Amino acid sequence: MDTPLHTIAVVGLGTMGTGIAEVLARAGREVVGIDVSDAAARRAVLALEASTARAVERERITEEERRNTLARFRTFSDLQAAAEADLVIEVVPESYDVKLQVLRELDGVVRPQTIIATGTNALSVTRLAADSERPERVLGLHFFNPAPAMKLVEVVSCVLTAPTAVEAVTELARELGKEPVAVGDRPGFVADGLLFGYLNQAAAMYESRYASREDIDAAMKLGCGLPMGPLALLDLIGIDTARTVLDAMYAESHDRLHAPAPILKQLSEAGLTGRKAGRGFYTYAAPDTAEVVEDALTPKPSAEAAAGREVRSVGVAGSGTMASGIAEVFAKAGYDVVLAARSLEKAEVAKARIGKSLARSVSKGRMTEEAREATLARIAPAGSLDAFSDVDLALEAVAEDLEIKQQLFATLDKICKPGAVLATTTSSLPVVACARATSRPEDVIGMHFFNPAPAMKLVEVVRTVLTSDEVHATVREVTAKIKKHPVDCGDRAGFIVNALLFPYLNNAIKMVEEHYATLDDIDAAMKLGGGYPMGPFELLDVVGLDVSLAIEKVLHSEFRDPGLAPAPLLEHLVAAGCLGRKTGRGFREYARR
Repeated sequence: MDTPLHTIAVVGLGTMGTGIAEVLARAGREVVGIDVSDAAARRAVLALEASTARAVERERITEEERRNTLARFRTFSDLQAAAEADLVIEVVPESYDVKLQVLRELDGVVRPQTIIATGTNALSVTRLAADSERPERVLGLHFFNPAPAMKLVEVVSCVLTAPTAVEAVTELARELGKEPVAVGDRPGFVADGLLFGYLNQAAAMYESRYASREDIDAAMKLGCGLPMGPLALLDLIGIDTARTVLDAMYAESHDRLHAPAPILKQLSEAGLTGRKAGRGFYTYAAPDTAEVVEDALTPKPSAEAAAGREVRSVGVAGSGTMASGIAEVFAKAGYDVVLAARSLEKAEVAKARIGKSLARSVSKGRMTEEAREATLARIAPAGSLDAFSDVDLALEAVAEDLEIKQQLFATLDKICKPGAVLATTTSSLPVVACARATSRPEDVIGMHFFNPAPAMKLVEVVRTVLTSDEVHATVREVTAKIKKHPVDCGDRAGFIVNALLFPYLNNAIKMVEEHYATLDDIDAAMKLGGGYPMGPFELLDVVGLDVSLAIEKVLHSEFRDPGLAPAPLLEHLVAAGCLGRKTGRGFREYARR
């Protein structure tokens, strides 16, 4: 196994196999592509020709480098072609029987020192190795799609794997320009182990008709900065593939969060497997295309939709970052804003914070000095909620404490004029509990902004069973006028974003508790393999571990699912006062300011 991995066979020339072959050939390796389908082999050659031609056009490689790359890629239909390979990477369909058949045939073809890597993302590498002739040379090598673009490669070893094989493949990944992450053998490994639980919950959320597919996807893209929404991603991955991965994960974990949502089975068995079939959660212009077309589920404007109330002035209660950010958003959109805090001094400090934020926008050329002054002039600081007597929309952004919010809503009920809309920005508390503190629950609704409010485009519009259609329409209209994207959701813990985000974060903590992977490897895996803007532990430290724990507890209390119970490590860190960046220490340590 000390031999350099120069000649590499790729078995299975589908999308992933072709991508891996391209990466290897462009890195100077001799690549033997093997597929029982001559048509698949021809498509792989054409794909490499097209890809390298584009690279020449973009001046990323020369014409000579292109010719050399193409010359290094040869295709065959027989596994005998792998006889001289130093490494064989199998990327055949995700079936244990199919993969085992390939591995056993390879046992009789390749040299004793040849490493065999399985590209599985759901099946047991240990079982595959144990059933092969030389288990010490079998490991997992999990690329991500599209292989030429994605940096992450998970190198999966088991108790049978020789360390020299792991070292050789890890070094190869680095030479290919990838970021290898060492992981143990369990379904999903790191990236898919965290990703598929989240995707499964999104599918179940859609199946329960809690929110539309468009709103679920928009919420996760705009609220978390993800490159794709979960349902669109399931269509890209393949709904049948996702179901296979989740089945394998559930067989090992027995965690209900991994039990495939019934809709995945229904779609799979109907042949509606996503983009490759032309239809999955969405409908596509043709199989294997990304263009979404309208179908029977596409939202359409209703002529019978309720008309909203006129909103000219807005009251924002609170003096923290969220309150000042929301006040800034409304003032920039042209609304007169009353910013009320527990004292006039606190309200003026909050307005000064807005002034600094607007000044930064001026310095970056995003607004003029005149616009800044006009925006600030629309904000009137106040030391009492009495100043809300004539506002059309009163919105609270005070502490996330139900008793405090209920007291505030009881006060707003007495002060605000009839017809005023009363809104809460809560991210986890029941909106209806705030509504019941008033004599007009039909006027109460949730408007969950995301931090920082001036930058984040999403607003979750949370209506209770008592909210009137007119109030719901009003808030959607206002949200559009302040240039935010509204998504509708019902009044239950976590709404859309937190209900999907925090179980994923909790599962990442459990991975560390179980010593399965390090903080750095998990963060790297999710950024490089999932396209997440931040790794889970970076995000937890930014959000605050105390805030995260509170949300986890609310989710666990509402849904009573054992899998949602907060990870003990999170509870221990909060108890120790390690709350993240704000205290200088959370999952990582930070320099004190």
